[in-house]
Amino acid sequence: LALLAARNTTPNLALYQAARFVLNVLRSIPELIMGIVFVAMVGFGALPGVLALGIHSIGMVGKFFAESIEHVDPRPIEAANATGATRLQVVWRAVLPQVLPQLADTAVYRWEYNFRASTVLGAVGAGGIGFELMAALRVLEYAQVSAILICILLCVTAVDGLGAAMRKSLE
Repeated sequence: LALLAARNTTPNLALYQAARFVLNVLRSIPELIMGIVFVAMVGFGALPGVLALGIHSIGMVGKFFAESIEHVDPRPIEAANATGATRLQVVWRAVLPQVLPQLADTAVYRWEYNFRASTVLGAVGAGGIGFELMAALRVLEYAQVSAILICILLCVTAVDGLGAAMRKSLE
């Protein structure tokens, strides 16, 4: 979708505008609102949270990817076109090598973000540890609330450390 939403890789203007519109729609509704809507549609559990985070992530990551693709150096693209490369070959050999580090960094960041956001979505019934946290708060089980908060803190810290290591390995 990002390739179609980038002006320099899409085959025509109508496709570009349609792809941009789809990405705007997907990212315009906050994942918390999507989570509430999906809980109402499919019930409690992990599925509403996965749908909300997945749909919102497609919109956000697609927008970032498209922006990265639009800002590539045009000279390799022009050189590939001059040699008679197909559209796919131009993208594969002239565009992707330039944006791959940015795409990987954006994907790792969004993975970290989704991990943290899943706790909030759980609070509205979209499953996960956030759901358990809210259940413990409702019955005033503060020892359990403390244990859950410590688990969340440890997991977020571990995910952030893993994300930093992944970004470093991509340099």
